[in-house]
Amino acid sequence: MATTIRVRQNGSLLVEGDEVTVVDWNGHAYALTRRPFALCRCGASTRKPFCDGTHSKIGFAAAEAAVPDSADKPAS
Repeated sequence: MATTIRVRQNGSLLVEGDEVTVVDWNGHAYALTRRPFALCRCGASTRKPFCDGTHSKIGFAAAEAAVPDSADKPAS
């Protein structure tokens, strides 16, 4: 299965796929206990980098949306 990252409106990043590894800044992999899993986008999770649902309690509002034919490019 290909890996897909879904940006949830005002929520987390849902990561779907079996060939995914989440690695910290020291190169250590996090244990992934279930799939799919969600990554925090609001910055308030107590389980970073994973989502714990705090975004809904704090009223997180994201401005990002995919814009067709946008000049924006992913970071390299």
